[in-house]
Amino acid sequence: MPKMQFVKTKLSLLLLLLLPVFAFAQKGAIRGFVYDADNGEPVIFTNVYLDGTTIGASTDVNGYYSITKLEPGTYKLTVSAIGFEKFQESIVVEKDDIVNKNITIKPAAVEMDEFVVSAAKKEAKTQVNMSVVKLTPKEIKTMPSIGGQPDLAQYIQVLPGVVFTGDQGGQLYIRGGSPIQNMVLLDGMPVYSPFHSIGLFSVFDTDALRNADVYTGGFNAEYGGRISSVMDITMKDGNKSELSGKVGANPFGAKVLLEGPLWKKKDGSRGASFIVSAKTSYLDKTSKALYSYVNKDGLPFKYTDLYGKLSFGSNSGSKFNLFGFNFTDEVDYQFTSKLNWNNFGLGANFVLVPAKSPVLVEGLIAYSKYDITLEEADLSTRSSGINGFDLGLNFKYFSGKNEIKYGVQITGLNTTYNVNSVLGNPISNNDNSTQLSGFFLYKIIAGKLVIEPSVRAQYYASLSELSLEPRLGAKYNVSDKLRLKGAVGKYSQNLIAGNSDRDVVNLFYGYISTPQGVAKSFVNEEGETIQTKNDLQLANHAIFGFEFDLTNRISMNVEAYYKRFSQLANINRNKIFADTPENADRPDQFKKDYVIETGNAKGIDFVLKYTTKKFYLWTVYSLGKVDRWDGLITYAPIFDRRHNVNVVSTYKFGKNDSWEASVRWNLGSGLPFTQTQGFYEQVTINGLESDPSTSNGELGVLYGELNGGRLPYYHRLDLSISKKIKFEKSELDLNLGVTNAYDRRNIFYYDRIKNERVDQLPILPNFGVNYRF
Repeated sequence: MPKMQFVKTKLSLLLLLLLPVFAFAQKGAIRGFVYDADNGEPVIFTNVYLDGTTIGASTDVNGYYSITKLEPGTYKLTVSAIGFEKFQESIVVEKDDIVNKNITIKPAAVEMDEFVVSAAKKEAKTQVNMSVVKLTPKEIKTMPSIGGQPDLAQYIQVLPGVVFTGDQGGQLYIRGGSPIQNMVLLDGMPVYSPFHSIGLFSVFDTDALRNADVYTGGFNAEYGGRISSVMDITMKDGNKSELSGKVGANPFGAKVLLEGPLWKKKDGSRGASFIVSAKTSYLDKTSKALYSYVNKDGLPFKYTDLYGKLSFGSNSGSKFNLFGFNFTDEVDYQFTSKLNWNNFGLGANFVLVPAKSPVLVEGLIAYSKYDITLEEADLSTRSSGINGFDLGLNFKYFSGKNEIKYGVQITGLNTTYNVNSVLGNPISNNDNSTQLSGFFLYKIIAGKLVIEPSVRAQYYASLSELSLEPRLGAKYNVSDKLRLKGAVGKYSQNLIAGNSDRDVVNLFYGYISTPQGVAKSFVNEEGETIQTKNDLQLANHAIFGFEFDLTNRISMNVEAYYKRFSQLANINRNKIFADTPENADRPDQFKKDYVIETGNAKGIDFVLKYTTKKFYLWTVYSLGKVDRWDGLITYAPIFDRRHNVNVVSTYKFGKNDSWEASVRWNLGSGLPFTQTQGFYEQVTINGLESDPSTSNGELGVLYGELNGGRLPYYHRLDLSISKKIKFEKSELDLNLGVTNAYDRRNIFYYDRIKNERVDQLPILPNFGVNYRF
């Protein structure tokens, strides 16, 4: 990138920061935060409005609201929140005055079912909500759980467009994107391995979670550095009123969570609080006794997850958080392989409310580190790591019903990758990279139309590449029941995976930034040779759909999507020549370590949701197709699943709804795999003295067409039933469940040489006890 262009880039980003916060005339404003009276936690995504008018706003993930452009006068400020008592208070607004009003609301004795329906409808009309599912612990707990411990990993598997490859070592693929193309954020900090090797569990504690936004495509310019999806997870600040917590145990593992005030609120101050969470698995021990029919040596999975957070608040609602985590995972297949990974992070973020400005300022500073090692009996050890820092500053303010947000971010990364090729040659990569980015977003509500244009400038310093990424989301409210919506956007990233998308089972997942040995040209599907302009991973999204309320309790969401992956770097399985000067005239697709591929992901997702106070039903059908072109052939990657069905249902019954039964059923069509055509004797020649007629060779495999076959259908039924026993200030939860209830034999992998089939997890009954205080 020329020096002058780089200077212009920095100046453009600086101008975003210097946009005057008073650029929009303010007649008057009311702003503040909404808190839960029981624990001091923010009340998120709830309605704050001026009674008798159409003026109002919704709280964000921090509980913040802002109502601007008000004429001088007296207003009745009203808060209507699901599960809380209605709040009202008269507020006097003077000319050019900003009224700060923090609100504490009390939980309602009886939740009004009709209100839940109306609140959801209002949000649907004012938010684009393109390809996003907003999850709270309440939604996650609708899933059948193992020992009464609901987990984010299990819920994400039932979202539209998500393909899950299995219970053991399973990975999540979202609308045609591989795991390396999914951004996972914890309080703004990247988490590089969010799911454990046993695919039933994530690293996150549901009881410590406040909110999780899962974007399966078409996300706005606030997010960058990934080309497929985003999971933005926010954890709670901790109980500011009293010491509370939860302990639980089941055959898979145990957990403990503790939260409470460091000092209590005084004179309107928000005080300070803490929350700590620890969970661990001892399945490798208990399975020898309880699930010996699976493996006499026990199931080889172990993990430990630690998370902690300190939160400090002020009268104005400004707050400062310190947080950290350490997640570990271990898989030990005796006599064959042993895998270990560790994910560590420390960070701080803040929310600042300036006294006389309508702006809200959010900041982040974080450091995270991930290391993975795989030891194999007959191969050399493989290892990889990624570590780096993130600095970010965002600004948000409101102009009437409209919202403006912009910010800058600096990311520094170091990646290491060390493996040996099949010929024993070492492959090593150690890279440092820096990314500088800025974004601008403007949400406009004009009558029935909601439009959200945004743009992101992503500068990759190590590649000297600037990627300008315009994005647009929109919704049109045709009627009270029907809403049309759509999103388009451009996306980029420089990280690639240290494994091939063609591998069916791959527990080792390495990271590489700015890889060396990437092909400088590739042949497209039309046979034309294209010169690559950079080493980035590139994609474009186009998504359109509609929301339709069939009744007050039944809603449908339909989305058709197309993702064009215009440039992807993948490990070159066609390499037969060394990348040396004497092979300079050889085509890149036969000598480079990485080959440039292109691909398409397209499909349509149907979601039907039915909700009452006692009954919940979530049904998803996804039809999709994913393909890749590697310069020679078009093939289906291993996550190309044509049909995927998920049904989740929960029913509450008994006195005070103390009983709850849950069911989840998943059906997925067969994933692609490469078939075996035959075997042959592979003789190695060592010098001129070797005699092939007397040498003993090894067994070689003749492979068929790449991913030309399809595995059998995958399906699984999970069930659970729980009983809550309430005491004066505590609660006991007893849970009985079963995973894979009808013992379906779903294939994990097939050992071609030994002619042995290995299946996913069989039927696993479980029982759990949880105590909340």
